[in-house]
Amino acid sequence: MPRKRPFSAKQKRQQLKERRERRRGDAPQGPDSHPESRSGSRERGNAAPPTDPGDPSTAPRRHDPTRFRLQLGGPRAEELARRRRRAQEELVELLPETALELDPDTIYGPGLDFPRRPPWSYAMSPEELRGKEEAAFGVFLEALKDQRGRDGDGDVAPFEHNLETWRQLWRVLEMSDVILLITDARHPALNVPPALAKHVTEDLGKGLVLILNKIDLAPPSVATAWSHLLRARLPSARVVPFTSSPRRPQKPGLQRRQRRGGGWSRAVGPWQLLEACESIVGGEVDLSSWRARLERAAARGEEEEEEEEEERAAAAGGDTEATEDGDDPTGPPRQWERYRHGVLTLGCVGLPNAGKSSVLNALVGRSAVSVSRAPGRTRYFQTHFLTPRVRLCDCPGLVFPSRAPPALQVLAGVFPISQLQEPYSAVGFLASRLPLPDLLQLRPPTNPSGWTAWDICEAWAEKRGYKTAKAARNDAYRAANSILRLAAEGRLRLCLRPPGYAAQKEHWEQHPDTAALAALQDQGDPENRGPPPPEALTSEEEEGDSGEEAGPGEAPPPASTAANPFALLAEDEC
Repeated sequence: MPRKRPFSAKQKRQQLKERRERRRGDAPQGPDSHPESRSGSRERGNAAPPTDPGDPSTAPRRHDPTRFRLQLGGPRAEELARRRRRAQEELVELLPETALELDPDTIYGPGLDFPRRPPWSYAMSPEELRGKEEAAFGVFLEALKDQRGRDGDGDVAPFEHNLETWRQLWRVLEMSDVILLITDARHPALNVPPALAKHVTEDLGKGLVLILNKIDLAPPSVATAWSHLLRARLPSARVVPFTSSPRRPQKPGLQRRQRRGGGWSRAVGPWQLLEACESIVGGEVDLSSWRARLERAAARGEEEEEEEEEERAAAAGGDTEATEDGDDPTGPPRQWERYRHGVLTLGCVGLPNAGKSSVLNALVGRSAVSVSRAPGRTRYFQTHFLTPRVRLCDCPGLVFPSRAPPALQVLAGVFPISQLQEPYSAVGFLASRLPLPDLLQLRPPTNPSGWTAWDICEAWAEKRGYKTAKAARNDAYRAANSILRLAAEGRLRLCLRPPGYAAQKEHWEQHPDTAALAALQDQGDPENRGPPPPEALTSEEEEGDSGEEAGPGEAPPPASTAANPFALLAEDEC
């Protein structure tokens, strides 16, 4: 047996580096491998004849792991440094209740649009269509940049720059008959882009349903006010409050972490969504199978539902058709035909972390698609048959161009918290609208004049024991991320109000629709499940969590403590 040639660690690292560059396409494909390769053979795929880099038909197709990732622009280094100094120096003052009011016109003003798919035909090749879409997307970015320069109203908030994700939206809009725009009930003004709603209702001529999701994180009176505002601004759209798993009303203080997932039949809102779709379809599609499915779900118990979910998960089959990355999303889809083959297609679209996948799971009645607290979990659209006559389509979340404060995007869970370089300004934005020191029960600051955003982060790091690895100092960065995650998860509930809510607060609290929302909160109980009463408006309370709530200083229930004395260790805030 011949003796192997020596191969140093440095040469091995260089070889791995070149392989990574070739996979990403950063380095040209050489005819031979590294000169110091052990075998001296060619790399896989290099034996093929040389190709023309300018010819897209002969360009090699490689797997790109970053193809569907969120690509949001961030601030510059100078802006980050300025925000950091402000968080350390400026005192945080609690603003009046009117500061919680948010006007949608300040978020999506004139001149802000979203990229549209250019006209195409089956005569185009995939390469021609791909090039046309890239050119149209470049024109959109240039027009948005020029509009921003003419207005002089400041920079546009970070939005999606990944064309592959926009292609997913285009396909869902083309193949769907009714669009379900999923909005977060805590801040609907951020989750309802007027350009998208106008494009669906006027340009495409399709039905639009606004699902006011996560109602359990907003007071019923606020949800009612938002519902009336959305109906007034979008008369052709239906508004359906939704909840994946109703919970008990919130108590003062930091909310306890709830169990997520499972028990999808407790959702409140599928009946109202069925009625909205029936009014849009108008008898052109037979939706009796959907109604029968909801009646069966209301009749069976929760234990039977969990057993059935386990059996379906083990069988991994049934009425589900998941469309993942098998087809090229740039290729032209099947020509749209309204209610093709008598099937109603519902497309779930919206911003990241709005709960699109949770709504789909609640409608299907099981964990059909994966969900996560971090935005960007769904990277490509998936289709699932609810019944033989109803098909659901889950679209990745997109961040539309807007003038929303970046801190609001972070608190809404739109911007990934793990990618933040400067989280302290978002903590200051939250502390000016919620009494964070009281909610988190922090020690008084050393500065007698008041709290700063940096002081709040350091106090929370000291309470939680977050220390840096080298100097064992309070890890303010980790503490800031922890606070922001509490807000994104709804444990620190920042619920924005529609404009003029403070002046009409008593009116909305005594509104009949508010009482109807509160009454439908009990629809999620197993003994009370069933069709909603005719006089009820729609549901309240959402987001796949069930359990009790307690403030940070309250003790756990005695029964759970007796069963497990270490149960409190599982209630970590981060």
